[in-house]
Order: sequence, then structure tokens, then C-alpha cells
Amino acid sequence: MTEKLGFIGLGNMGLPMSVNLLKAGYKVYGFDTNSQAVEQFKKEGGVGLPTAKEVAEQSDIIMTSLPTPQVVEQVYKAEQGIMHHAKKGSLLIDFSTVNPELNDSLHKEAQSLGLRYLGAPVSGGVIGAIHATLTIMVGGEEENYQAGSEIFQIVGKNIFHLGTSPSVGTRIKLLNNLMIGFYTEAVAETIVLGEKMGIHADTLYEVLSNSYGQSRIYERNYLEYMKNDNYQPGFSTNLLLKDLKLAQDMAEEAGVPLRIGEKLVDLYRDITQQGYGEHDMSAAYLSLKEQCKIEQI
Repeated sequence: MTEKLGFIGLGNMGLPMSVNLLKAGYKVYGFDTNSQAVEQFKKEGGVGLPTAKEVAEQSDIIMTSLPTPQVVEQVYKAEQGIMHHAKKGSLLIDFSTVNPELNDSLHKEAQSLGLRYLGAPVSGGVIGAIHATLTIMVGGEEENYQAGSEIFQIVGKNIFHLGTSPSVGTRIKLLNNLMIGFYTEAVAETIVLGEKMGIHADTLYEVLSNSYGQSRIYERNYLEYMKNDNYQPGFSTNLLLKDLKLAQDMAEEAGVPLRIGEKLVDLYRDITQQGYGEHDMSAAYLSLKEQCKIEQI
């Protein structure tokens, strides 16, 4: 494999994604502000570099998986960032979840500098990143999508090329996470109410998972997190709140009132203020349980 890959952002998602590329036989250069993440990447066979600039200079395809739009903009547009140091013709793939306008502006700037850009947010969480079962929602020109298709097949399972707009994947990802916000709170309220009435959460799950109350978020939040009293973040409350705010902004731009969605932004803001921001989003259950003063599962 002659192409050299760069991966900037070796966090909960980026590290396992980059490791899957290493396992596929690619040479991968990596950078993260967290030195421990870089050390882990190096242990897996990656080439850790001290700056994003150096990753950009070394790579033919440069990927990013970063926590917020502000960080993404900085990493791409800063003087020492990707745009100013990537080789002409390089393909830039952003797996982060940002605001659609940022995808569009990064695409425009990349074009003006002789670079190629795809907005490609992912869904499936840390487990999906580890097992390479991610859903990847790609927006951008067909030839650029084809240039990145082998990468997508290695790090994901359900790959969608959604059109030439660089922000179309982000728009769908934000709609996805809006629904995740609904479901996560619905699961918390349902289980706490059931427990308050003396119904064990296992019994409730057994019945509802075979009824129309079933959802993949119920399965995920309950079986992987709540049942095991494990709230290490696969997807943190802070990140869910960030995405709900982005969805709210998108809705305002489109003139669509989010009758529940706007309340969700306030709700998850309250949950973070209770101290659950760095916990997995399933800790919405803990937050409500704390309010109701009932015993844990």
C-alpha cells in the first residue's frame, strides 16, 4: 500500500479507527494533544508525530476525528494546520460531527488550495470504531469518495455516499443524534418510573425489547451501561449536548420548531450541570434516579 495516511485526533473514536488502518497494512502517521494516546498509537505500530502540521506534510490522505467544531476549525485553518501544509492533491476526510456550515467552508477552502475534502461523520460509538462496524455518512464529489472508499470499508461497515454536498452527511448525523437524545431520555424515564412502581429493570427490558418500545438505544444504554453500572463514556453527555445544540441551530436555520428537541437541550444541560457531563449519555438514568431517590438497578 503506497498511500501514506495521517490521522489527527487519537481519542475514543480516532485511536481504534487508526489501529484498524494499521492492521490493514497502511503506514499511518498520527497526532493528538494527549501524549498518552500517541504512545498507545505507537505501541500499535503507528508513527507518532509532534504536530498536526507534520502529519499533514507526510500524508496523502489526512483524516480527523475531533471533539468540537472549534477544534476542527483550528486544526484545519490555523497557520500550523492541515490546509496550509498538506501536499497538493491530498484528500482530507473529517469524521468529526460539526456544524454543516463548517463542512461547506472547509470544502471551499480546500478546493481553493488544490486539496480534496469529504465530510464523513460516523455513527456507532466506540464499540463500532473498535469492531469496524461504523456507519459512515459521506458528502463530497464522487471521485473523492472513490479515492477514500477503501479507507471507509476498513473502518466502517455501512457506508453511504449521500451526494456532492460536503455537509449532507453532517445534516443526517445531526438528525440521528437528535433521535438519540429523545431515546436516551425516554429509556431513563421509563426505567426509573418502572422501578418506582416495583418493576425490575431486567423484566421491563425483556418485555419491552419484544414490543414496540424496543430501540437500539434502549439495547445499548441498558445492556452495555446501566445493567453493568458502567458509565465510562462510549458517547458522553457533553458530546450529545453539543450535537443537540447543532441540531437546534440547523432547525432554526430551516424554520422548523423542535417542540421536544429544544427542551432536550435544556434537559441535557441540566444533566451535565449535575456532574454527568463526562459520563456516558446513559447516565441520564442516574440523573433522574438521583432526583427520585431510588435504589440502583
